[in-house]
Amino acid sequence: MRGLLSTRVLRFAISLAIVAGITFFYFRLVPVNSATVALTLLLAILVVSTVWGIAVSIAMSVAAVLVFNYFFLPPMGTLTIADPQNWVALFMFLVTALIGSHLSARARRQAEEADQRRREVERLYDFSQKLLSAGNAIELLNSIPRQIVDSFEVGAAALLLADKQKIYRSGLDIPQLDVETLKAVTAREEMRTEPARSLCFVPVRLGVRVIGSLGISGRVLSRPSLDALGTLIAIAIERARAIEQLGKTEAAQEGERLKSALLDSVTHDFRTPLTSIKAAVTSLLSDAGLDSAQRRELLTVVDEEANRLNTLVGEASEMARLDAGQFELDLKPHPIGAIITAALDQTRPVLGARPVEVHVPDDLPLVRADLGRVQNALAQLLVNAHSYCSPGQPISITAEQNGDFVLTSVADRGPGIEDLELGLIFDKFYRGKDQRYRVQGTGMGLPIAKAIIEAHGGTIGVISQLGHGSVFTFSLPIVRRQVPRP
Repeated sequence: MRGLLSTRVLRFAISLAIVAGITFFYFRLVPVNSATVALTLLLAILVVSTVWGIAVSIAMSVAAVLVFNYFFLPPMGTLTIADPQNWVALFMFLVTALIGSHLSARARRQAEEADQRRREVERLYDFSQKLLSAGNAIELLNSIPRQIVDSFEVGAAALLLADKQKIYRSGLDIPQLDVETLKAVTAREEMRTEPARSLCFVPVRLGVRVIGSLGISGRVLSRPSLDALGTLIAIAIERARAIEQLGKTEAAQEGERLKSALLDSVTHDFRTPLTSIKAAVTSLLSDAGLDSAQRRELLTVVDEEANRLNTLVGEASEMARLDAGQFELDLKPHPIGAIITAALDQTRPVLGARPVEVHVPDDLPLVRADLGRVQNALAQLLVNAHSYCSPGQPISITAEQNGDFVLTSVADRGPGIEDLELGLIFDKFYRGKDQRYRVQGTGMGLPIAKAIIEAHGGTIGVISQLGHGSVFTFSLPIVRRQVPRP
């Protein structure tokens, strides 16, 4: 307060000094007519009123009238006015100075208000952009007070939601922003400002419904800005809740889709071996005069189909563990050639006589991998290529270094994959729409391979051309050799 008073006294002193300087200049140094003096004084008054406001310009106008009368209107050296026309001139000078000062000060005030509104609009825009970055309703509610403090440069902010009766705060702990005050603002649905205490309160309104209230300390915003702030917060909260609800709905729909896909897969793929086992066991129990060779053949069918069932259950169990992250990787350096050889040995009973072409350079660096897991992932790709490739067509395996990774590709000459299905091919239980009833499987092989490779920090993808086959490629990080210190 004392500093503000000193500043005002200094401004008054400077304005009077300007009048004295103009008077001295024209009275002692450069004698001119009274009209020139009046215009100069008016110009100085307008400048001062523009910079410092109406109060200083009024004092300066009175001082200018007195010196103008004393030094430049006859009889000079006295405040007496002999000619009545000079009374009119002096009065018009004073009126012109006051009106000009008022207009100049009002223009200055309006310019400041416009600049303030512009800054508040910019802050509202910045605040609205920050609201859009929130991922969910809880994150949004916790961030709103902090974003208000940052965007509007206030001391503290508190948000009360009527349905939760919970306050979200940021900034200084201000006792005036208490629960009872915010509840009262919510109940009355009226904006409240207290400039003396730098407090303002606004209901958070969505249409005609009040969903809470907002309290701000440290600065009083304009009423339009407060209204806009309350509306933006209400819209952002409803938007976050709507997105959250939409996500839950989509998740529920996705869950139902996966359940349907799993049921379809179980119905189709589990029923076939069960039917074969049931038929074989029924024949064995019927005692229909089967010889030893026929019995052995039926028992072989039971054994093969039981193994198939065991594989299907194992894949489902493996997929569940990978999804839940309930597995550990035994990461060690391995040559990619050893992984390919192990995968070929694992899948040889399935591949049978199908030719497999392997092109792996001898100088490839070691990869950091869990041998068993990556072997399983590569085996899934080989079985997938074998299932969709015509009999007799070869499968090609290649490997090459690309930066800090070794890329391994499995290429087949099957029917290819449509562009619309490329983004779905690694989804659980998904199988090609034209092949799902021709090729046996559960649709879990490729998702298992994807989960294993991504757990190693690599990537997996596919490129395909209809009628010419597909190429599945995955990457594994190489082992950086430590350079011995000299």
